[in-house]
Amino acid sequence: MQLLTSSYWKDYELIDTGGLEKLERFGKYTLARPEPQAVWEKSLPEAEWERISHARYRRMRGIDPSKLEPGEKGDWKLKPGMPDQWMISYSYKEMHLKFRLGLTAFGHIGVFPEQAVNWNYIYDILNPLRDTRHALRVLNLFAYTGGASLASRASGAEVVHVDSVKPVVTWAKEDMEASGLNRIHWVVEDALKFARREVKRGNRYNGIILDPPAYGRGPEGEKWILQDSINEMVKSCSQLLDHEPGFFILSLYSMGFSALIADSLSRSHFGIIPDQEIGELYFTDRSGKKLPLGTFLRFKK
Repeated sequence: MQLLTSSYWKDYELIDTGGLEKLERFGKYTLARPEPQAVWEKSLPEAEWERISHARYRRMRGIDPSKLEPGEKGDWKLKPGMPDQWMISYSYKEMHLKFRLGLTAFGHIGVFPEQAVNWNYIYDILNPLRDTRHALRVLNLFAYTGGASLASRASGAEVVHVDSVKPVVTWAKEDMEASGLNRIHWVVEDALKFARREVKRGNRYNGIILDPPAYGRGPEGEKWILQDSINEMVKSCSQLLDHEPGFFILSLYSMGFSALIADSLSRSHFGIIPDQEIGELYFTDRSGKKLPLGTFLRFKK
């Protein structure tokens, strides 16, 4: 079991955590947002949070953040000069990515910084292969604004990016263009429905990234509930993954979902993989408190 954190960020920092909130710096701006796993006390006084934060998000009272439905929102309290949108950058070796951030009504801002460790992993697998054979194919499911899609494309792969929310896919396109990349194949569709169809078509991919939410809806009202559908989804991924070279990355954010669940799912559908890694993603705040940010499973072959 591993604990992984990213040390390459210059435009992101976890400043403080506690009281069910986290205080983060994204580029020039500091945001305070809800964090249900930060059950301890804050290290900085509340007055300091108020002083250094440029924006603070408050959810509607009584709403479970893991079960948000369309229309169930919160709001941001902004200080003067805080923009609705701004850019940040991320670099690893020769990979240089840019992200357009924005203050959404659901509290998301367009990037999950803890996933950078997986972007690096993708780059280290794909980049050495870019000149040795035909382009490798990568499938990114539940792809959101596409950090993993950008990393895959920057490493020379052909990328299929699947998300059910059209505005989010449009956002991902903006990040692709800002990063100086092109020719990602965009699919606005329910991820499980797409994976089923790809299995029937006999399509294969050299890399699959699976980053499902706890709950979600497809463009035609399809319901995604993690515990009900994750087994079928991983099974479909096992049928879509090419034999060699190949990699698989699974991230799970749902509270209560152990990395051991991911391990058992992988063993059930992929068998025993010698180089498989499992564990937790985290960031450490300035006072040394470690904030868990989901579990991961990944392997290459």
